[in-house]
Amino acid sequence: MIAHDTTTGADADPRVAQLVHALGADVVQSGAAVAPYCRDWHGDVQGGAVAVLRPRDTAGVQACVRAAVALDLAIVPQGGNTGLVLGAIPDAPGAQVVLSLDRMTRIRDLDPDNFSAVVEAGVVLQSLRDAAAAQGLAFPLSLGAQGSCRIGGNVSTNAGGVNVLRHGMTRELVLGLEVVLPDGQVFDGLSKLRKDNRGIDLKQLFIGAEGTLGIITAVSVKLLPAPDRVATALVALPRLEDAIGLYRRARRECCDLMSAFEFMPPLAFTLAREAMPDLALPMDPTHPAYALIEIAGSGLVDIDDLMTRFLEGAFQDGLALDGVIAQSQAQAASLWAVREGMNMGQAQRGRHFRSDVSVPLSRLARFVAEAEAAITAQLSGVVCVSYGHVGDGNVHLNVLPDQALGPKGVDAQILAAKKILNTVLDRYEGSISAEHGIGRLKREDFEARLPGTQRALLTAIKGALDPGRVMNPGCQLTLSGAER
Repeated sequence: MIAHDTTTGADADPRVAQLVHALGADVVQSGAAVAPYCRDWHGDVQGGAVAVLRPRDTAGVQACVRAAVALDLAIVPQGGNTGLVLGAIPDAPGAQVVLSLDRMTRIRDLDPDNFSAVVEAGVVLQSLRDAAAAQGLAFPLSLGAQGSCRIGGNVSTNAGGVNVLRHGMTRELVLGLEVVLPDGQVFDGLSKLRKDNRGIDLKQLFIGAEGTLGIITAVSVKLLPAPDRVATALVALPRLEDAIGLYRRARRECCDLMSAFEFMPPLAFTLAREAMPDLALPMDPTHPAYALIEIAGSGLVDIDDLMTRFLEGAFQDGLALDGVIAQSQAQAASLWAVREGMNMGQAQRGRHFRSDVSVPLSRLARFVAEAEAAITAQLSGVVCVSYGHVGDGNVHLNVLPDQALGPKGVDAQILAAKKILNTVLDRYEGSISAEHGIGRLKREDFEARLPGTQRALLTAIKGALDPGRVMNPGCQLTLSGAER
């Protein structure tokens, strides 16, 4: 999609010298050093930029914004660069700079009594989770990339993850924000209040905006008591439809203690073993469907007994065929390894189509069956891998192309699979992006489905906050007559 040379003649660009003069050589990177910041996480796309700016604090971000604007350069904000929709990958190498928050890694405040923390945007998600755990608290956002992704990017993309059904998307965990605006001013909204009803909640404008309205530099987040008891189970199902019935039962019997409810196909075991040959399979890998369930709590609740009684009832009613409950943290990790290893196994099979869609929960199983049937009927030799988060209707329906077709054939099948999937999705009134955002990868599909009123509102907001179209142009929306 994007392929540019980021090194040839980069240091000869006079704007690099001007940026160095304004910001200092420590902040500005150019030439070959730019390339890693312009490559997507999967290595499929290589972009380019005039330079990468790496400020160390909020004042430094302000200085970077003002210096870039003075040189008529647009800004692509970037956190951990783990996004999957090219939202942080520059696509105009002669007109853009990357502004990386990777040096802004301070935890400014962690308040156990207020169950909150204030962290800079470059803090790695796992680092925040570890810091909270050291105080007996938990930050519940949990992603496969949590060892690399950063809080600013999580907020900017409104990241989801495996705990959405209990704790909500990232939006639900944010108390306040600090944002550098396109004119260099700072929006200081780092409130730690749970209840604050003073008019329009301005921070919501920046959550999920993918850096198109400003650069998030710090975040105030909610923390929770750390669960001291966690029960994890892998359950084999007669069919995917039974996952919905099992989830409905779990919502009733496990109440708000259920933190994860994932579904996987039998192919998950094959893919996980391809990525991790030593992975021990916890059960027969040939059942029609599987659910990975986790409940967690603290205090006086007997989590293990709750999980056991819940599964006993599921077996008695024919909702489950087989199951295993982890007896230790190591066993729980091995169950989750099937879920995570499945993703690595897909990557090892080469370029493939990755989707992130959502449908009403009650229609999830029918959607998966119809979409997979449509794709395999029209594309020979492909393999569909559908998995995701039952509790929020989020399906990752991925398609592994026929690699024997060669690069052009693979690309053609990926494009065709997306069109077929979106056609079925539209009939189900679903969303083309459940948790990954829009970025540049999904912009055309997003715009094609965007009602006029919503487009007018989004354009008006962008025009009010960023009239010069400085922030991340080309991400989310194409604004006619106003592109840089």
